Amino acid sequence: MFQGKAHAALISAPGSGQGKSMVTAALARLHRNAGLTVRVFKHGPDYLDPMIQEVASGQPVYQLHPWMTGEEECRWRLAEAAQEADVILVEGSMGLFDGSPSSADLAILAGIPALPVIDAWGMAQTFGAVAQGLANYHPDLAIHEVIANRVGSPGHGKLLADSMPESIALLGAIPRNEAMKIPDRHLGLVQASELSGLDAQLDAAAEVLKEAGLGRLPKLVTLSAETPAPVPDYLNGVRIAIARDDAFAFIYRANVDVLRAMGAEVSFFSPLTDHQLPECDALWLPGGYPELNAARLSANHSMLEAIRAHHRAGKPILAECGGLMACVEQLVDGEGESHAMLGLLNGTAKMAGKLTALGLQSLHAGAGELRGHTYHHSLLETTMTPLARTRKLAGSEAEPIYRERALVASYFHGYFPSAPKLVADIFTGQAISINNG
Repeated sequence: MFQGKAHAALISAPGSGQGKSMVTAALARLHRNAGLTVRVFKHGPDYLDPMIQEVASGQPVYQLHPWMTGEEECRWRLAEAAQEADVILVEGSMGLFDGSPSSADLAILAGIPALPVIDAWGMAQTFGAVAQGLANYHPDLAIHEVIANRVGSPGHGKLLADSMPESIALLGAIPRNEAMKIPDRHLGLVQASELSGLDAQLDAAAEVLKEAGLGRLPKLVTLSAETPAPVPDYLNGVRIAIARDDAFAFIYRANVDVLRAMGAEVSFFSPLTDHQLPECDALWLPGGYPELNAARLSANHSMLEAIRAHHRAGKPILAECGGLMACVEQLVDGEGESHAMLGLLNGTAKMAGKLTALGLQSLHAGAGELRGHTYHHSLLETTMTPLARTRKLAGSEAEPIYRERALVASYFHGYFPSAPKLVADIFTGQAISINNG
């Protein structure tokens, strides 16, 4: 049994684009700079926000989602964190009640209050009505206070404070400030590794919040959960090399953890800068931004040949989304330039200039149900026949799963702890028994 106490809140908003990611990061840095241990979690399938939150908090960030990661794991990760952390912040996704399960569902499950960030741009007394509506929408969700963001002046802030209903407090009014802005691109925030001066910006953002009165800690809560059962050592002694650089960075920490828990020996390499693979029995090419790095990837001939040789030798490869794009014959980037890729799979991946797939999905097989999601802005033109297709929980159509020798490739991103045996079968080249029922 895990149990601990911590000051905790789920940072959400009425909708996307209200600034909750940067507010969460600035809050984490504010409390960290005050000498407290801060743990941040992210609701839902997101790779980019956690990169920023890890820099802000100085601690690892894990995903929480009652469907994808499971309710028991949500409780366990929070309770485990509460044993050592003074403050726990969970960054929500989209709007507070958007999706199923929503950020609000996670807050209710965990027993922590929600702390909405409301963009006050162009709003005065209506701010209080929005706060009251969020607080009253679900009887099981606790909302004690809200944050006003992008406030124009002290006078504007006073209007917002005066509009608040008696049962809800205004924690603080954050003024418009360059320190609170982080650039984004088609898949979300720019990767933390690409942002020079991020630490200094987070310190500056923390000062903005401190001056706005946001230094008060969230409510103290008790978090408890059962100890999870150990995972079997399905991958005992298997050496897995994972691509990790600016082109391949969409990696859940929990995925690497469960590989190691199953006995795998994990190493990392860069398809952009390294010339040879580490000694390995299997490869994982995760998602990322191969389309932004296609020229460099295509020019690294020795690495491409090393991966081709690995495939020719019949060794397993798992290629997810960006990894799939690297495995086909050609990749056409956003500028229309074509780049030669690995050629392990028939076809061309083309950037579409718009979102082409989004949603929660799962792969059902005899060895388990691998849960995850799809999210991409490219299309695959191929004559290949899929081995299987995922099932969609919500959003886009099911994604094809392709298999060529011991290579398994798809736009689908899997959350490995949801189906350890199936993941182990992929990394050891076993046949996959698909459950189409």
